[in-house]
Amino acid sequence: MSMKKRITVQLCVVGGIAIVVTSMLAMFVYSMIFQRQIFSDLETNLKVMEVLFEDGNFEKGIQAPSKDLLRVTLMNRDGEVLYDSDAISIHIEYHKERPEFVEALEEGIGKDIRLSKTIGKNTYYYAKLIGDYYVLRVAKDANGMIALFYEALPIILVGAVVLLFICLILAHYLTKRIIRPIENMAEELAQITEFSEKIPYEELKPFATMIKDQHSSIHKQLKDLEHSEKIRQEFTANVSHELKTPLTAITGYSELIEEGIATPEDSIRFAKEIRKNATRLLHLINDIIELSELDIADEEVSKEELDLYEIAKNCVDTLRITAKNHEVELRLIGNSVFLYANRNMMEELITNLCDNAIRYNKKGGTVKIVTYHVDEKVVLTVEDTGIGIPKEHSTRVFERFYRVDKSRSKQTGGTGLGLAIVKHIVAKHDAKITLKSEVMVGTTVTIEFPSINK
Repeated sequence: MSMKKRITVQLCVVGGIAIVVTSMLAMFVYSMIFQRQIFSDLETNLKVMEVLFEDGNFEKGIQAPSKDLLRVTLMNRDGEVLYDSDAISIHIEYHKERPEFVEALEEGIGKDIRLSKTIGKNTYYYAKLIGDYYVLRVAKDANGMIALFYEALPIILVGAVVLLFICLILAHYLTKRIIRPIENMAEELAQITEFSEKIPYEELKPFATMIKDQHSSIHKQLKDLEHSEKIRQEFTANVSHELKTPLTAITGYSELIEEGIATPEDSIRFAKEIRKNATRLLHLINDIIELSELDIADEEVSKEELDLYEIAKNCVDTLRITAKNHEVELRLIGNSVFLYANRNMMEELITNLCDNAIRYNKKGGTVKIVTYHVDEKVVLTVEDTGIGIPKEHSTRVFERFYRVDKSRSKQTGGTGLGLAIVKHIVAKHDAKITLKSEVMVGTTVTIEFPSINK
């Protein structure tokens, strides 16, 4: 059921209930007024009877009221009926147990209403103590509340139908009037900036705020998806290009050797080139596989307590030959610092940072690795005296396949994925990475780990 129909139905139901309740209350009030009026008339008639009784004209005076459907009864204090305009009842029974008689003896005035089973009407009794010995009572038959209700029922039903029809029209109009601002708000929600002016009802502000926040969140997610798709397409194109280059070299050199065009000396040189490109291809494939594994956000990283200084020492020992070939000095400074991390990832992170620092260094340069504590953080710093990174490139060096100097990258054998892998490992360990660099002076990469990173 739509909101419009639901509001309309509920308003009609409320209107129907209001009509029924109002009708019942009106009938009740009318019945009370009716009873009061009857007792007032009976009181007036009784006063007339009382005057006639005191003047000695009682029996003559009651004949006129009797014709007006009034029943007059005279009783003594014992309840014995001395006179009753209903001649059949006289001398048959005592009335000393009747409520109006008892009340008249006690209070001076007595009233009661009793249902007559024979005629199906209420009989209203009004009694008064006269002197100290007599009780004079007048009675009249009249319709009760139920009878009055049945008499008025046709009018009530017609009135109820008319009122319900009016309620239906008003409910439809009010529903449209209530819903229209909400529909307009829904159409203009994307352009809402000032809630106090645009939101039709105060109660809708939290709802509108939530919708607008969700709209902004979805819009941001769509932008992120577009950006991710763009990165994926660029990554696919870069991978294809990076794989194509060494494969083309390997194919070309192998064809020359296969066709016998190359001399024995050239064959040896070509074989070295084939091995060099195959090694580069293998490194590239390994880096792509590792980066793909790091891209799985939901995969939990297994961690253990590690000595970062000890891992850095092992990496430095492994890279000493590479550093010697590039005429670069490696220095390890610091002491044992412990953290919770993945061992393989820490080895990969330090190796990639040091390898980059060696490859993009100057002959006779140095690479300094430092581990230490700052406050409650474990810090790793890799500082080199290399060629540096221009300021406009410093924010993009962690992108996949991004190279500041492409020709130098190919000469040094880099895959262009090392720093991208470093960035992912840092994110997996809730760490923070910063890079400071100056052209022809050097680069410093600092990573801050939480001291407890379980």
